[in-house]
Amino acid sequence: MALYIFRLPDVGEGVAEAEVVVWHVKVGDRLEEDQPMVDVMTDKATVEMTSPVAGIVTAVHGEIGQMVPVGSALIELEVGEEGAAPAPAHAVEAKPVPAAVAPRAVAPAAAPAFTTRPVGDAPLASPATRRRAFELGIALQFVPGTGPAGRITAEDLEAYIARGATAAPVSSAHAARTGITETKIVGLRRKIAEKMQDAKRRIPHFAYIEEFDLTELEALRKDLNDNRPAGQPKLTLLPFLMRALVRLLPKFPRVNARFDDDAGILRVYEGIHIGIATQTPGGLMVPVVRHAETLDLWESGRELSRVTAAARAGSATREELMGSTITLTSLGAIGGIAATPVINHPEVAIIGPNKLQERPMVINGQIVIRTMMNVSSSFDHRILDGYEAAQFIQGLKRLVERPALLFVD
Repeated sequence: MALYIFRLPDVGEGVAEAEVVVWHVKVGDRLEEDQPMVDVMTDKATVEMTSPVAGIVTAVHGEIGQMVPVGSALIELEVGEEGAAPAPAHAVEAKPVPAAVAPRAVAPAAAPAFTTRPVGDAPLASPATRRRAFELGIALQFVPGTGPAGRITAEDLEAYIARGATAAPVSSAHAARTGITETKIVGLRRKIAEKMQDAKRRIPHFAYIEEFDLTELEALRKDLNDNRPAGQPKLTLLPFLMRALVRLLPKFPRVNARFDDDAGILRVYEGIHIGIATQTPGGLMVPVVRHAETLDLWESGRELSRVTAAARAGSATREELMGSTITLTSLGAIGGIAATPVINHPEVAIIGPNKLQERPMVINGQIVIRTMMNVSSSFDHRILDGYEAAQFIQGLKRLVERPALLFVD
């Protein structure tokens, strides 16, 4: 038998280290060739590592959330001699397997002592002891007492706690809750946290919120959905906003841009690549609808559905998660009245529609009910001043409130 050491390979693109995010194996597991072993995350993507050989796991290296350098040992496998020979130089090394060490028996811990009292026989204790037990959520009914007539002393209570004894919580709706749950922030959630922190640290955000009258657009959207051709996706609000951005951004080219603040270079794009902020089981991701200027309304809806579904399923490619030039972020029906979205660095603008609401509005001196929606936006104040940002949002408002303009060349 020999030991096969799987090392973190060079995944390319200058990546020097990766984060351990999911272990699929543990010591003692028998692996088959090509069986998943561990997922690691680089700055670019999550990569699943599979076993190049069959064997038994004898050791794993790296805790969840730990950064490991390229070339470091991740997993040790006990393999037959025939499996050790073809080990890649970058991934494994063979050495004799040490003799197995017999596991040491561990005696089970003794159960903590406890006592119960007859129903109606209240435990005796001083007010201070009772208060201490109440704060800890311990029912004195279960605490042995060594004082006169079974009285529970402060020492009895502390001894009961020290033994690790458990009891039913105090039957009070106002009992103190003392539990604390610790969760290590790793993987995609850590990447999101770092990206949001970096965006807020680097970018001086300028927020702008305006209300849009979507009465006409909603009537159009309903009609299109009710009479849509077979095979066409059901339209949400976002494809209309995408079409509005396509019409408007050529007049405001600096909004469709990415700012490399390290190099001091603003890159203004002719192509419109719209990021769609998408909630997934692993956290927030931003898949990209590329070259939105080449898509009509139905194609926009179809491509939007495709990339967001891929993000939620965890099957989005690296290319589908990179390169956006402006981002749309929407919480749909729970979007609230307004928000201050965080810019998707290194972009310079983000647009956030909020929820639709019917509101009483005054039009031509008359109070009428209209379908309204607030639109929140944030801009990089280093690149766009307030006047230009306001002009852009007012232009977006005009297109959305008069949806026929979306289809007029």
